[in-house]
Amino acid sequence: MSKSNVPTGFDRFWLNEALVRGVSAAGFESPRSIQAETIPAGLEGRDVLGLAQTGTGKTAAFALPLLDRILQDNRRGARALVIAPTRELATQIVNEIRTLAQFTRLKTVTIYGGVPVYKQVTALKQRPEIVVGCPGRILDLLEQGLLHLDQVETLVLDEADHMFDMGFLPDIRKILGALPSDRQNLLFSATMPKEVRRLANDLLNSPHVVELANAAPAATIDHALVMVSERRKRDLLEHVLTSEECDSAIVFTRTKHRARRLAEQLSKAGHRAVGIQGNLSQAQRDRAMRGFRTRRFDILVATDIVARGIDVSGVSHVINFDVPNTPEAYTHRIGRTGRAEREGVACTFVTGSDHGWLRATERMIGLPIQRLQVEGFEPDPNERPNCSHNPRGNGRGGRPGRPGGSGRSSRPPQQGGWNNSSGGQRRRRTR
Repeated sequence: MSKSNVPTGFDRFWLNEALVRGVSAAGFESPRSIQAETIPAGLEGRDVLGLAQTGTGKTAAFALPLLDRILQDNRRGARALVIAPTRELATQIVNEIRTLAQFTRLKTVTIYGGVPVYKQVTALKQRPEIVVGCPGRILDLLEQGLLHLDQVETLVLDEADHMFDMGFLPDIRKILGALPSDRQNLLFSATMPKEVRRLANDLLNSPHVVELANAAPAATIDHALVMVSERRKRDLLEHVLTSEECDSAIVFTRTKHRARRLAEQLSKAGHRAVGIQGNLSQAQRDRAMRGFRTRRFDILVATDIVARGIDVSGVSHVINFDVPNTPEAYTHRIGRTGRAEREGVACTFVTGSDHGWLRATERMIGLPIQRLQVEGFEPDPNERPNCSHNPRGNGRGGRPGRPGGSGRSSRPPQQGGWNNSSGGQRRRRTR
């Protein structure tokens, strides 16, 4: 084959023709790094361990090989099982699989808790080839004899590290016991804690390993810490949300109660805001996510249930109203922006009580995070954390609307920015 005839883009994988059409319809042109590194091994039937940051295209990296494999014959029944830690992520995975498989006759079902089981049981009776779900409901249906996995050829564990954070390992091991031993295993994760490494060693057979992930946020994200006193957080949030550069934002809080209350406060202040947290029904969570995706809402106030894997295009800002519970969650939270090679901004509000989290997070990332101080929002001296080092100047003159964080090179301060509350145009979203 001459050099000019060497396949490029997704053509290099020699996928089933129906999948080629699906890839084109999805708007994919060239494979992302994780896809280029893992799809060939997946198509060969090898086990794969793929480590990559969120927003890098992991779903297509495992979906295309499993779809291609299923299309090689016409057997019905569950032939691929994809396990995800949250309902939102399971739904997102199914949507992408259906997009890629839209020119085939393959059926996919989503199963998770928090909703009536009868619709899921009815869907399973149609003998779908692909089952995507969360561990708890999968195990429930298995134990009731309503889900049969004896024909599964491919198992996928997506966001495996998060499943262990949520304590799913015992359920996963029980599910593994119900699967055929002769199967392909595809394990994808954003980080590699000890639990994931142990499971990988137990689960994978001579895997093809691709490690593109690191603890640092993606280079497309400008991220910084904004020093503020606890009592001024709400005012500072208003300042951030009404900046010209903030088109849409996800605001993370530590607790469900705080997420609900903050969403209500922002709505009353005239913002198009909605909250999502674990106390909501699945229908309410679906409506909130759908409203944010379709831009009915510009602001999503959430707990960490949307910190992993959730892909919403065009999120300009992530704002950590409260610092995360763990250093690892920092990278995952701010990874909701700067996705698909677009640029994004992340601000974390840090008070004097957060210095322990701050030290641990910088140790995990391996880099100091830029500090900013916004004029008019100086922290109470009694709350000031230990910020003796400052990697990029003195932390004054930056713009939380576009901070020059350690993700990319910082920019010089611009006139009328965040340190000048009276400068520049400010706008309020209205209903």
